[in-house]
Amino acid sequence: MLLAEVARVSREVAAEPARSRKVSLLAAVFRAAGPPDVPVVIPYLAGRLPQGRLGVGWSVLREPVPAAVLAGLTVHDTDAALTALASVTGPGAQRARRRLVRELLAAATEEEQRFLTALLTGEVRQGALDALAAEALAEAARVPAADVRRAVMLAGDLPEVARALLARGPEALAEFRLTVGRPVGPMLAQSATSVAEALGRLGPCAVEEKLDGIRVQVHRDGPGVRIYTRTLDEVTDRLPEVAAVARGLPAARFILDGEVIALDADGRPVPFQRVAGRFGSRVDVAAARAALPLSPVFFDVLSVAGRDLLGLSCAQRHTELAELVPERLRVRRLAVPDPADAAARTAADSFWTEALRRGHEGVVVKALDAPYRAGRRGASWLKVKPVHTLDLVVLAAEWGHGRRTGKLSNLHLGARGPDGSFVMLGKTFKGLTDATLAWQTERLRELAVRESGQVVTVRPELVVEIAYDGLQTSTRYPAGVTLRFARVVRYRPDKTAAEADTVETVLAAHAPPGAAG
Repeated sequence: MLLAEVARVSREVAAEPARSRKVSLLAAVFRAAGPPDVPVVIPYLAGRLPQGRLGVGWSVLREPVPAAVLAGLTVHDTDAALTALASVTGPGAQRARRRLVRELLAAATEEEQRFLTALLTGEVRQGALDALAAEALAEAARVPAADVRRAVMLAGDLPEVARALLARGPEALAEFRLTVGRPVGPMLAQSATSVAEALGRLGPCAVEEKLDGIRVQVHRDGPGVRIYTRTLDEVTDRLPEVAAVARGLPAARFILDGEVIALDADGRPVPFQRVAGRFGSRVDVAAARAALPLSPVFFDVLSVAGRDLLGLSCAQRHTELAELVPERLRVRRLAVPDPADAAARTAADSFWTEALRRGHEGVVVKALDAPYRAGRRGASWLKVKPVHTLDLVVLAAEWGHGRRTGKLSNLHLGARGPDGSFVMLGKTFKGLTDATLAWQTERLRELAVRESGQVVTVRPELVVEIAYDGLQTSTRYPAGVTLRFARVVRYRPDKTAAEADTVETVLAAHAPPGAAG
């Protein structure tokens, strides 16, 4: 298949408002691609590269390359070129990447160049997400969409299902079943603003602590244990203590869903950043384990003794979990069979308060009658976390690239220091609409005092309300901390920089109970 076909469909899907028409456009290109090319076409249209991040910066892509007049670049050739690009390492890597990128772009027409540039910079935004792609694959193969979704759920990989389905027909879907040793995408939660909202949306439910750890899926088959991350990467060798726990459970074959966390001497969870650092240790795992042992906490079970439990209700799966896993290894949980009962609502609110007091992120509220929908962000799981907001001052901004070229995008954010200066706490480009980008670019240009490369330093006058998930330690910033998952809520023209939040306020808000002020 020519890359020009993929670029054309990407453009048409982006311009098409109707979901059904988007699905039909994708189905047509999947049929045309067939088994050889569809595993590449699907991630391309979802804005992903099968090779992952390639280390190609905007400085390489901004240099114009004369385009080919006629379309001749194939999907196969493009994938091979990007695979070669991904393999470039060592001295001279940047020069080699530049050469390979220019060679690829030179073989592409103008439309293909635009598509490739968007793909390399993560700017493909035409709405061809995996949910649409699964429906389109079902239409292309003339099979029920539910059958495709289940196969994808169990395979954890839409391109793999697409290749098998288009090559062998509907009977290939039966090959995708829950198997110990083969990870599936974890079920994910949507958000709710409060426990009361979650109870109202779900009806009979359970409220569980939301742990700030790393999601793991633990598979055991006899003495063999394999551990996978949320992204289905195997990490068994990094977590010997988790494997030991799995081998100590009474069943010989199972799949468990949970998180790994670490606890301090007072039994409080240590910051996520430390857990992630330990989790990433690969060289001397024994020393890393001695320095920071990790503990698994399980909240679901997908299979026991060869039985597929995905279709059971949440309540039934918890019964199975309780028989397999001792209470000390299970997440704290409160069943709320009747959310209309005032006492039950009060108990749920108290559970939320206690979860925060113990240092956890919040709670996850789960419908008791819901099956496990692997790989999907289902409406039957709702996470509730406290919303932290700060009024901070914009200290600088960086010129954007891709669709944000010509706009000041990435904001440098500061809080008031004790001496009246501003202390930088982090950066964000998230939460910005096109209208806000245009406005802030114009306003920040008015406040600019210096420009160095991509960074425009401005007078510290503009106050912006920032939502964030918490703090993490960082040696890059003068306060020793930075904001986690910061995003713009709104600008505050009603506030002056002198009314922005202080560093002291920020640190005090996240100090553990009983810490010295």
